[in-house]
Amino acid sequence: MSEKQDKIPDLDVQTLAGEYVLGTLTAEQRVEVQERLAHDPALRKAIDAWRSRLLTLTEMAEPQKTPPPRLWGRIDRTMGTLPFTQPGGKAQRLKRRSQWWDNAGLWRGLAGMGLAASAILTTQLLGQIPTPPAPAFLAVLSSPENHTASWVIQASNLRGIELVPVDKVEVPLGKVLQFWTQADDWEGPISLGLVGPGQTLNVPTDRLPPLQPNQVFELSLEKAGGSPINKPSGPIQFIGKAVKAG
Repeated sequence: MSEKQDKIPDLDVQTLAGEYVLGTLTAEQRVEVQERLAHDPALRKAIDAWRSRLLTLTEMAEPQKTPPPRLWGRIDRTMGTLPFTQPGGKAQRLKRRSQWWDNAGLWRGLAGMGLAASAILTTQLLGQIPTPPAPAFLAVLSSPENHTASWVIQASNLRGIELVPVDKVEVPLGKVLQFWTQADDWEGPISLGLVGPGQTLNVPTDRLPPLQPNQVFELSLEKAGGSPINKPSGPIQFIGKAVKAG
Protein backbone atom coordinates (compact mmCIF):
# COMPACT_ATOMS: atom_id res chain seq x y z
CA MET A 1 0.00 0.00 0.00
CA SER A 2 1.22 3.50 -0.84
CA GLU A 3 2.74 5.54 1.96
CA LYS A 4 1.73 8.89 0.51
CA GLN A 5 -0.28 11.24 2.66
CA ASP A 6 -3.48 10.78 0.64
CA LYS A 7 -3.40 7.01 1.01
CA ILE A 8 -6.58 5.02 0.75
CA PRO A 9 -8.52 4.74 4.05
CA ASP A 10 -8.74 1.41 5.88
CA LEU A 11 -12.27 0.39 4.84
CA ASP A 12 -14.10 -2.93 4.54
CA VAL A 13 -14.55 -4.29 1.01
CA GLN A 14 -18.23 -3.29 0.68
CA THR A 15 -17.59 0.28 1.85
CA LEU A 16 -14.53 0.70 -0.35
CA ALA A 17 -16.39 -0.63 -3.38
CA GLY A 18 -19.34 1.68 -2.72
CA GLU A 19 -17.17 4.79 -2.35
CA TYR A 20 -15.21 3.82 -5.49
CA VAL A 21 -18.36 3.46 -7.62
CA LEU A 22 -19.98 6.60 -6.18
CA GLY A 23 -16.81 8.59 -6.91
CA THR A 24 -16.19 9.90 -3.39
CA LEU A 25 -12.55 8.77 -3.25
CA THR A 26 -9.78 11.12 -4.29
CA ALA A 27 -7.93 10.62 -7.58
CA GLU A 28 -4.95 9.10 -5.75
CA GLN A 29 -7.18 6.72 -3.80
CA ARG A 30 -8.94 5.61 -6.99
CA VAL A 31 -5.57 4.74 -8.54
CA GLU A 32 -4.76 2.58 -5.53
CA VAL A 33 -8.10 0.79 -5.81
CA GLN A 34 -7.52 0.15 -9.52
CA GLU A 35 -4.10 -1.34 -8.74
CA ARG A 36 -5.63 -3.52 -6.04
CA LEU A 37 -8.27 -4.85 -8.46
CA ALA A 38 -5.59 -6.84 -10.30
CA HIS A 39 -5.09 -9.17 -7.34
CA ASP A 40 -8.25 -8.77 -5.22
CA PRO A 41 -11.20 -10.77 -6.64
CA ALA A 42 -13.38 -9.96 -3.61
CA LEU A 43 -13.06 -6.24 -4.31
CA ARG A 44 -13.79 -6.77 -8.02
CA LYS A 45 -16.93 -8.70 -7.15
CA ALA A 46 -18.09 -6.02 -4.69
CA ILE A 47 -17.56 -3.24 -7.26
CA ASP A 48 -19.49 -5.17 -9.93
CA ALA A 49 -22.33 -5.67 -7.43
CA TRP A 50 -22.47 -1.94 -6.59
CA ARG A 51 -22.53 -1.04 -10.29
CA SER A 52 -25.37 -3.48 -10.89
CA ARG A 53 -27.40 -2.05 -7.97
CA LEU A 54 -26.98 1.54 -9.10
CA LEU A 55 -27.88 0.69 -12.70
CA THR A 56 -31.08 -0.92 -11.46
CA LEU A 57 -31.95 2.24 -9.52
CA THR A 58 -31.24 4.60 -12.42
CA GLU A 59 -33.39 2.54 -14.80
CA MET A 60 -36.28 2.66 -12.30
CA ALA A 61 -36.42 6.44 -12.63
CA GLU A 62 -39.08 7.93 -14.88
CA PRO A 63 -37.67 9.40 -18.13
CA GLN A 64 -37.40 13.16 -18.00
CA LYS A 65 -38.17 15.75 -20.63
CA THR A 66 -35.28 17.09 -22.69
CA PRO A 67 -32.86 18.70 -20.17
CA PRO A 68 -31.79 22.32 -20.68
CA PRO A 69 -28.66 22.95 -22.81
CA ARG A 70 -26.75 24.03 -19.69
CA LEU A 71 -27.10 20.55 -18.15
CA TRP A 72 -26.00 18.74 -21.33
CA GLY A 73 -23.05 21.08 -21.63
CA ARG A 74 -21.97 20.25 -18.10
CA ILE A 75 -22.27 16.51 -18.77
CA ASP A 76 -20.24 16.85 -21.97
CA ARG A 77 -17.49 18.74 -20.12
CA THR A 78 -17.47 16.16 -17.32
CA MET A 79 -17.24 13.20 -19.68
CA GLY A 80 -14.57 14.74 -21.91
CA THR A 81 -14.71 13.54 -25.50
CA LEU A 82 -17.50 11.01 -24.95
CA PRO A 83 -20.26 11.83 -27.52
CA PHE A 84 -23.42 12.38 -25.49
CA THR A 85 -25.61 15.08 -26.98
CA GLN A 86 -29.12 13.77 -26.57
CA PRO A 87 -30.70 10.95 -24.55
CA GLY A 88 -30.87 7.83 -26.72
CA GLY A 89 -32.59 4.47 -26.52
CA LYS A 90 -31.84 1.68 -24.09
CA ALA A 91 -29.37 -0.01 -26.46
CA GLN A 92 -27.37 3.20 -26.77
CA ARG A 93 -27.27 3.58 -22.96
CA LEU A 94 -26.04 0.01 -22.55
CA LYS A 95 -23.22 0.65 -25.03
CA ARG A 96 -21.95 3.61 -23.00
CA ARG A 97 -22.18 2.09 -19.53
CA SER A 98 -18.63 0.80 -19.37
CA GLN A 99 -17.34 4.33 -20.08
CA TRP A 100 -19.42 5.90 -17.34
CA TRP A 101 -18.16 3.83 -14.43
CA ASP A 102 -14.61 5.13 -14.21
CA ASN A 103 -15.61 8.79 -14.55
CA ALA A 104 -15.20 10.14 -11.01
CA GLY A 105 -16.44 13.63 -11.96
CA LEU A 106 -19.72 12.30 -13.26
CA TRP A 107 -20.39 10.31 -10.08
CA ARG A 108 -19.58 13.32 -7.90
CA GLY A 109 -22.14 15.32 -9.89
CA LEU A 110 -24.74 12.61 -9.42
CA ALA A 111 -23.94 12.46 -5.74
CA GLY A 112 -24.62 16.17 -5.57
CA MET A 113 -28.12 15.50 -6.82
CA GLY A 114 -28.74 13.04 -4.03
CA LEU A 115 -27.92 9.77 -5.81
CA ALA A 116 -25.46 8.70 -3.17
CA ALA A 117 -28.00 8.99 -0.37
CA SER A 118 -30.86 7.43 -2.30
CA ALA A 119 -28.75 4.55 -3.60
CA ILE A 120 -27.44 3.51 -0.19
CA LEU A 121 -30.79 3.89 1.57
CA THR A 122 -32.74 2.09 -1.14
CA THR A 123 -30.39 -0.87 -1.42
CA GLN A 124 -30.39 -1.28 2.34
CA LEU A 125 -34.20 -1.30 2.43
CA LEU A 126 -34.20 -3.98 -0.24
CA GLY A 127 -31.74 -6.07 1.78
CA GLN A 128 -29.10 -6.01 -0.96
CA ILE A 129 -26.11 -4.95 1.17
CA PRO A 130 -24.91 -7.57 3.64
CA THR A 131 -22.75 -5.17 5.65
CA PRO A 132 -23.94 -1.59 6.41
CA PRO A 133 -21.50 0.72 4.63
CA ALA A 134 -19.73 3.66 6.20
CA PRO A 135 -20.25 6.56 6.47
CA ALA A 136 -23.14 6.22 8.90
CA PHE A 137 -24.81 9.46 7.75
CA LEU A 138 -25.16 11.32 4.48
CA ALA A 139 -26.43 14.83 3.74
CA VAL A 140 -26.82 16.94 0.62
CA LEU A 141 -26.51 20.69 1.16
CA SER A 142 -28.47 22.86 -1.25
CA SER A 143 -29.30 26.52 -1.64
CA PRO A 144 -32.49 27.57 0.23
CA GLU A 145 -33.38 29.81 -2.72
CA ASN A 146 -33.06 27.57 -5.78
CA HIS A 147 -32.45 24.17 -4.13
CA THR A 148 -29.25 23.67 -6.13
CA ALA A 149 -27.19 20.89 -4.54
CA SER A 150 -23.60 22.05 -4.08
CA TRP A 151 -22.10 19.98 -1.24
CA VAL A 152 -22.29 16.39 0.01
CA ILE A 153 -21.52 15.36 3.60
CA GLN A 154 -20.32 11.91 4.62
CA ALA A 155 -20.14 11.44 8.37
CA SER A 156 -19.71 8.86 11.10
CA ASN A 157 -18.71 8.99 14.74
CA LEU A 158 -15.62 6.90 13.95
CA ARG A 159 -14.37 8.52 10.75
CA GLY A 160 -15.49 12.10 11.30
CA ILE A 161 -17.30 14.52 9.00
CA GLU A 162 -16.26 15.11 5.40
CA LEU A 163 -17.69 18.05 3.43
CA VAL A 164 -17.24 17.55 -0.33
CA PRO A 165 -18.06 20.17 -3.01
CA VAL A 166 -20.01 18.90 -6.03
CA ASP A 167 -20.76 22.20 -7.77
CA LYS A 168 -19.01 25.51 -8.39
CA VAL A 169 -19.57 27.99 -5.57
CA GLU A 170 -18.60 31.65 -5.67
CA VAL A 171 -17.90 33.67 -2.52
CA PRO A 172 -17.76 37.51 -2.58
CA LEU A 173 -14.44 39.17 -1.91
CA GLY A 174 -13.83 39.62 1.81
CA LYS A 175 -16.33 36.92 2.74
CA VAL A 176 -15.96 33.29 3.81
CA LEU A 177 -18.20 30.25 4.22
CA GLN A 178 -18.52 28.89 7.76
CA PHE A 179 -19.60 25.29 8.39
CA TRP A 180 -22.16 24.64 11.18
CA THR A 181 -24.12 21.75 12.60
CA GLN A 182 -26.93 21.40 15.13
CA ALA A 183 -29.17 18.60 16.41
CA ASP A 184 -32.61 18.92 18.00
CA ASP A 185 -31.47 18.46 21.59
CA TRP A 186 -28.37 20.68 21.40
CA GLU A 187 -28.33 24.07 23.07
CA GLY A 188 -27.16 25.77 19.89
CA PRO A 189 -25.17 25.32 16.66
CA ILE A 190 -21.51 24.30 16.68
CA SER A 191 -19.00 25.74 14.24
CA LEU A 192 -17.06 23.12 12.30
CA GLY A 193 -14.67 25.60 10.69
CA LEU A 194 -14.20 27.81 7.67
CA VAL A 195 -14.22 26.41 4.14
CA GLY A 196 -13.17 27.90 0.83
CA PRO A 197 -14.96 27.40 -2.52
CA GLY A 198 -14.08 24.06 -4.06
CA GLN A 199 -12.36 22.80 -0.91
CA THR A 200 -12.98 19.49 0.86
CA LEU A 201 -13.14 19.87 4.63
CA ASN A 202 -12.54 17.03 7.11
CA VAL A 203 -13.69 17.50 10.69
CA PRO A 204 -13.02 15.02 13.54
CA THR A 205 -16.00 14.16 15.73
CA ASP A 206 -14.13 13.28 18.92
CA ARG A 207 -15.18 16.54 20.58
CA LEU A 208 -18.74 16.64 19.23
CA PRO A 209 -21.92 15.06 20.59
CA PRO A 210 -22.90 11.83 18.77
CA LEU A 211 -24.28 12.34 15.28
CA GLN A 212 -28.06 11.99 14.86
CA PRO A 213 -30.59 11.50 12.05
CA ASN A 214 -32.07 14.83 10.89
CA GLN A 215 -29.04 16.67 12.26
CA VAL A 216 -28.78 19.98 10.42
CA PHE A 217 -25.65 21.00 8.51
CA GLU A 218 -25.34 24.44 6.98
CA LEU A 219 -22.91 26.92 5.47
CA SER A 220 -23.32 30.60 6.30
CA LEU A 221 -21.73 33.56 4.54
CA GLU A 222 -19.58 35.46 7.03
CA LYS A 223 -17.02 38.23 7.10
CA ALA A 224 -13.38 37.17 6.84
CA GLY A 225 -12.43 35.34 10.02
CA GLY A 226 -15.88 33.88 10.62
CA SER A 227 -18.87 34.73 12.77
CA PRO A 228 -18.07 36.82 15.88
CA ILE A 229 -20.83 35.03 17.83
CA ASN A 230 -21.55 31.37 18.58
CA LYS A 231 -24.02 31.07 15.73
CA PRO A 232 -24.30 32.20 12.10
CA SER A 233 -24.30 35.98 11.83
CA GLY A 234 -24.66 36.03 8.05
CA PRO A 235 -27.18 34.50 5.62
CA ILE A 236 -27.40 30.73 5.21
CA GLN A 237 -26.09 29.81 1.76
CA PHE A 238 -26.52 26.01 1.88
CA ILE A 239 -28.42 23.72 4.23
CA GLY A 240 -29.35 20.05 4.55
CA LYS A 241 -30.26 17.31 7.02
CA ALA A 242 -28.42 14.08 7.73
CA VAL A 243 -30.02 10.78 6.78
CA LYS A 244 -28.92 7.53 8.38
CA ALA A 245 -27.12 5.22 5.99
CA GLY A 246 -26.08 2.43 8.29
